[in-house]
Amino acid sequence: MSENQQPMDVNEAVRKSWEHFGLPAELPPCDFQSLLDVLEDAVSHFPDNPAATSLGGTLSFAELDTFSTRFAAYLQQHTQLRPGDRLAIQMPSLIQYLVVAYGAFKAGLVVVNINPMYTEVELDYQLNHAGVKAVVVFDRFLGIVEAVRDQTPVETVFVTSPFDLHPPFKRRLMSVVLKLMGKAVKPGRAIPLQQVFAEASDTGYQPVELTLDNMALLQYTGGTTGVSKPAIISHGNMVNVTRQAWALLEMSGLERGKERIVSPLPLYHIYAFALSVTTGVYIGAHSLLVPNPRDIKGFVKLLRRWPATLFSGLNTLFVALLKHPDFTRIDFSGLKITLSGGSALASGTGKAWQDKTGCEISEAYGLTEASPIVSFSPRGSGKAGSVGIAVPETELRIVDDEGKALTVDEHGELWVRGPQVMSGYLDFPEETAKTITDDGWLKTGDIASVDRDGFLRIHDRKKDMISVSGFNVYPNEIENVVSHHPDISYCAVVGVPDEHSGEAVKLYLVSTNPKLTADDMHDYCAKQLARYKLPKYIEFRDELPLSNVGKVLRRELRDS
Repeated sequence: MSENQQPMDVNEAVRKSWEHFGLPAELPPCDFQSLLDVLEDAVSHFPDNPAATSLGGTLSFAELDTFSTRFAAYLQQHTQLRPGDRLAIQMPSLIQYLVVAYGAFKAGLVVVNINPMYTEVELDYQLNHAGVKAVVVFDRFLGIVEAVRDQTPVETVFVTSPFDLHPPFKRRLMSVVLKLMGKAVKPGRAIPLQQVFAEASDTGYQPVELTLDNMALLQYTGGTTGVSKPAIISHGNMVNVTRQAWALLEMSGLERGKERIVSPLPLYHIYAFALSVTTGVYIGAHSLLVPNPRDIKGFVKLLRRWPATLFSGLNTLFVALLKHPDFTRIDFSGLKITLSGGSALASGTGKAWQDKTGCEISEAYGLTEASPIVSFSPRGSGKAGSVGIAVPETELRIVDDEGKALTVDEHGELWVRGPQVMSGYLDFPEETAKTITDDGWLKTGDIASVDRDGFLRIHDRKKDMISVSGFNVYPNEIENVVSHHPDISYCAVVGVPDEHSGEAVKLYLVSTNPKLTADDMHDYCAKQLARYKLPKYIEFRDELPLSNVGKVLRRELRDS
């Protein structure tokens, strides 16, 4: 801050950013009382528009409404489930995910999103902790559910196959193919989803009354910094996220009923769930779901067939796509927005993406506890390295270690308050008290700052910050420098104990050049980083541990 500038309150800068971009401080009144109203609105406006596509099969909004109602009717007529009970969804991103989620909501149930790759131990914990009474599982993972079922409150298991909602001929054909390949799964005690749709009648559905205060999701945090905790996400949280997201997307030139969203992140992750299952439905967008985003060849093929107008991803995915030889054959002429969230975006990746696609990457920031959106980078903002401006109706606070509010351009922990913030963690009262203040502020645990134009920058996780001889070192800053090296595919920085400086910087690298040495990388870093930020230890690896959404797991590296 220059000598002539007076300290500015963070939220004064936030309001300034809204005014600059023409965003309202408060959104127009909304009549929606739950996510059911979001779907009903989309069906009334876009009944014949495609709602979602996976593995070549597509559902229209009218079909999504019909199938979800049938599922709800079956739950009401053939199970003991009652409003407020928990239903877990354990499947990759398939069109039936949307059907099951909205069917559960129509029956008044709470959805528990579960990673299909969980081990028996992880699954047992979540099913028991959440009190799950029903599970809808992808057939490949049925064995794991059955292995723990009798030790949990689960009463009913539904099983779904990849092509359950495809046209009858294709479904039968693929069933034969899977049997011949030895990949067909016998349902055992589980109820096939196809049986549900055959036996249920949407005319037998009894509507339930839901309000904004009703719980919609139990969304477990990733558990990368400790035990996995379930955030209580209400219908009000998700309705408000939908409205906040649409205000930003509309500002960026998107139109209801005319967009195609490519969402490679799994729907059990709150980022993708909010984008495709709620916001995408509201705007009448066609969501292209990617069951296996690690299949880059198949992903590129999908993008060539269905050019996106909105693409969402994260750094590791952008890097993998950019390296594919057929990437330049994709038509990006209609791409309006590229979103990056879930992990920090390397500036070198962002530049390469814009050079190849003509569309800059708009960084967004959020966390599970905020359902998940907090900020978004408007197109053309020119604020490289920023995660954008706060979404409407959201307050930001930057605080020091004593909880004192700081002003613009000062670094401290980011606190967030808004209608998208969870009420707390289920059955974790102490963690809730540590995370949510009495007046509704969410303590994010991220070190951040807000500049005078209202743009938010995330410098690092509070727990990931490294203290070298009393100097704060942010891993993201070093990783951003290293990622520009032409021979580096992936990198990660952690702090390790050091008898002289308290902590030292350790750099992990995945390189495409077998001749690259640690000395080479040290010299490269020395030209761009202060001495105390330089990696003291450098280790090359064939790969780095990643979470299910592609985040580098620094905790695993620290513990290795």
